[in-house]
Amino acid sequence: MRTVIEHAAIATVSGPEYRNGHVVIEDDRIASVGDGSYPGPADERVDATGCLVTPGLVNTHHHLYQWATRGLAADHTLFEWLVALYPVWAKLDAEITHAAGAAGMARLALSGCTTVADHHYVFPSDGGDQVAALVAARERVGLRLHLVRGSMDRGESDGGLPPDSLVETAEDALLGTEAAIDHYHDASPGAHLQIAAGPCSPFTVTERLMIDSAELARRKGVRLHTHLAETQDEEKQCLAETGLTPAEYADKLGWLASDVWLAHTVHLAPDAVRRFGATATGSAHCPTSNGRLGSGITPVRDLLDAGAPVGLGVDGAASSESGGLAEELHQALLQARQRGGPKGLTTREALWLGTMGGARCLGREREMGSVEVGKLADLAVWDLNGLNYAGIEDPVAALVLAAPPPLRRLFVGGKTVVETGRLATADESAIAGELAKASARLREDR
Repeated sequence: MRTVIEHAAIATVSGPEYRNGHVVIEDDRIASVGDGSYPGPADERVDATGCLVTPGLVNTHHHLYQWATRGLAADHTLFEWLVALYPVWAKLDAEITHAAGAAGMARLALSGCTTVADHHYVFPSDGGDQVAALVAARERVGLRLHLVRGSMDRGESDGGLPPDSLVETAEDALLGTEAAIDHYHDASPGAHLQIAAGPCSPFTVTERLMIDSAELARRKGVRLHTHLAETQDEEKQCLAETGLTPAEYADKLGWLASDVWLAHTVHLAPDAVRRFGATATGSAHCPTSNGRLGSGITPVRDLLDAGAPVGLGVDGAASSESGGLAEELHQALLQARQRGGPKGLTTREALWLGTMGGARCLGREREMGSVEVGKLADLAVWDLNGLNYAGIEDPVAALVLAAPPPLRRLFVGGKTVVETGRLATADESAIAGELAKASARLREDR
C-alpha cells in the first residue's frame, strides 16, 4: 500500500524543511521525502495544500486513568491534590480504567499524538486487570503505547501519601511488573506496545522497591520511569529523610542512566542538570500540569544545553484537563521564555521536544521522531487553512504559537487514526458516553 501526501509544507525535524513537498508511505514506513510532487504511482494521494506535515507527537508522561477525575481539587498543591484524589482512585476498576484510557488516547490522537507513555500505578485489590484494560484501550484507538507498570508500596502508615489500602507489597509490585513485561512487552522493530518499570515516586515507594525495580528492568531489557523533583515539598521531604535531594537520591539508587526517563524534573540544581546530561537521563517536561499545580518551571534550556534528552508530557488529565499534546508545544515555549527570556526556546526546539526529544526519552529515536526515509510512518498532517492561521508565513510558528490546528490526517504506522478532525478508528460519541458513566460511578459517595 502506497500513500502519497503532497503539496504540503514539511518539517522533518531532523533535516531540511520543504515549503511544498511530499511524503510517501509504503506499508508502515516512510519511503520518500522531498520537494515538489511525487511522480510515481500511488494507491492514495492526499492533497495537503495549506497543511504542515510533522512527525507524530510523542507523549512521554501520562496517567490515562485520571480522565475519569478531571476538574477535582482544582486549586490544590500537588500533595494536597494527591491526598484529595487517592481515595477516589481507590475505587478504580478495569471498566473505569478502560473507559478513561480510551478517552485519553482518543483526545491525544486528535491533538497529533501517535505514541503515549502511560504511567499507571494504581492497582486496587478488587480493581480487576488494570493493565489489560489499558492494552484494550490502545487496541481500540490505535496509538502506540509505552505502558509503564507503576507501583506504590509506601502508604500513610509508613510516611507515604497514599492510603494503606491502595499500596502493594514490594513483592507483589515486582511480580506484577514482571508479569506485564513477560505478557505484553514487544521488543521488535515497529512495536505498538512496550512495557517499562515505574515505581510511582520517591515519596510513595520504599528504597528497596526503587532498587529492585531497576534490577528487574535491566534484567528484562526494558526502560525505567518515575516522578522526580516535581515540587519543593518533595525536595524538603527527601532531604529530611535521606539527607539528599531527589536527584542525588535517584543517582545513589542507580536511577540516573540512559535507560531512564523521569517526569517533571522541575527542581534541579546545576550539578544535577550536568549529571542528567552526562548520564543521558531523560526528562518528561509537563508544562501545563506544572503550571496548573504551581510546581515551578523545568530548566529545559539548561537540560538541552547539557545534552540530556527532553520530551513533552501531558501528564494526568486530573492535573491537565485539556489532555491534548499539541498545546504542550506552546506551553513549553512560553515557560522556557518566562524562565530564560526570548532565547529560552525556539519554535523549532519546541517541536523537537514534542517529537525527537520524546523519541529519545523512550529509546526509539531510530524509529520515530522525524520525517526520514525508513522510519515509521507516524505522521501528523496539520490543516493550517482558515482564520486562525491566515497570514502566518512560517507554518512551524503557526503550529507552535497559534491555537492547535485541526488534523487533516494522523497516521500511525501508515494507518489512518484521525481524518478531517475526527477519530477514524473508534466512535468518539461512544467513548465519551462510556467515560461519563465511568466518572459518575467513580465519584459516587465521594
